[in-house]
Amino acid sequence: MTECTRIMAAVVLAAAALSCGQPAEEVQEEEKQIPPIGFFVEDFDCEEGTVRSGDTFSSVMNRYGLDANDTYMLAMACDTLFDVTRMRAGNAVRAYTDTLTHELHYVVYDMDRIRQAVFRCKDTLGVRIYEKPVVKNRRYADVSISSSLWADMAKAGSSPALIMKLSDIYAWSVDFFGLQKDDRFRVIYEESEVDGEHIGIDTVYFARFTHEDDDVYAILFDQGDGGNVYWNEKGESLRKAFLKAPLEFKRISSGFSYARKHPVTGQVRPHTAIDYAAPTGTPVVAIGDGTVLSASWAGGGGNTVKIRHNSVYTTSYMHLSKYGPGIKAGVHVKQGQVIGYVGMTGTATGPHLDFRVYKDGTAINPLTLESPSAEPIREEFRPALDSTFQALMAEMDSVTIAVPTDSLSTSL
Repeated sequence: MTECTRIMAAVVLAAAALSCGQPAEEVQEEEKQIPPIGFFVEDFDCEEGTVRSGDTFSSVMNRYGLDANDTYMLAMACDTLFDVTRMRAGNAVRAYTDTLTHELHYVVYDMDRIRQAVFRCKDTLGVRIYEKPVVKNRRYADVSISSSLWADMAKAGSSPALIMKLSDIYAWSVDFFGLQKDDRFRVIYEESEVDGEHIGIDTVYFARFTHEDDDVYAILFDQGDGGNVYWNEKGESLRKAFLKAPLEFKRISSGFSYARKHPVTGQVRPHTAIDYAAPTGTPVVAIGDGTVLSASWAGGGGNTVKIRHNSVYTTSYMHLSKYGPGIKAGVHVKQGQVIGYVGMTGTATGPHLDFRVYKDGTAINPLTLESPSAEPIREEFRPALDSTFQALMAEMDSVTIAVPTDSLSTSL
């Protein structure tokens, strides 16, 4: 039944109902409600395809039978609702045509996994954005390490995307590069699905990491100050603050830049660091707890110390005159510990520290590095945090009792 036929049938039914004394409103309710996408897809033939490399809005519409003039008018009708220049190669496209005349009525373009642009290509040209319903599911994961967290998470039926959430939450408490066999994660979290498919991890409400006999808890509790939201059972922040600078310096001699003229070579190249000018011999300290990756010569960088602080952040300290006592690869250092002294080894015009920060392997500006507060939760929120902790522990224990002992993930 086409849209035209459907409308005519509704009119006839309404007229018949009125003649029999049945209210027209009741007849309209008996008619099928128009689906959220805006039309009945079963009334049309559907041709599925994708946006090809080099395609434009015009070429896509022309390929499915819309002439140049109507394509132009449709593009104008899109106005601010849809940017016709941003159709992405590889995204799905479906064309809906009349089953008898094969005239094009609608084109549906998948903007992403949630949003679709629905183009009306017959009669009144236009576009509407349809958002598929997103289903939120509260889930539970219990994963023990046997090979790698990534493989074991997938084997347990949980999305590996959960690893990224956990690595951020536990960035200061758990070394994800040093996980050992039988280490265990238990997590309560919320997952989003569209059309039955996973699209993302929204919120981790509670996590418990067990290493041998030690538990590290992560409890979601927002005290409303815009700062840390994850705490352990004692109310201590899971995040530790970085030091603002790795030394007492006189001035910043060179800033973070992607195009700096090198003072020695004269070449223009990225300088993804902050240079702190300071006298030779000035102590340089680690900005946070971590493990020394290397303490060695680095060509133009001279004597260099690299420290991995967690699975997210690494720092580098260059041009050192010498290393701090006991500093070598594999050594664990504490925040504020001396790891070297300012010098001008390597390629340098004067004594300074070249300091670099890497987040997930990419250099970032040390001056804009977010340094979360290490303050404990405010005392007035301790009772509420305790209640939240007990409730989440009880929830996790109740699910654990009901599931097999091997690693798995299930809906709550």
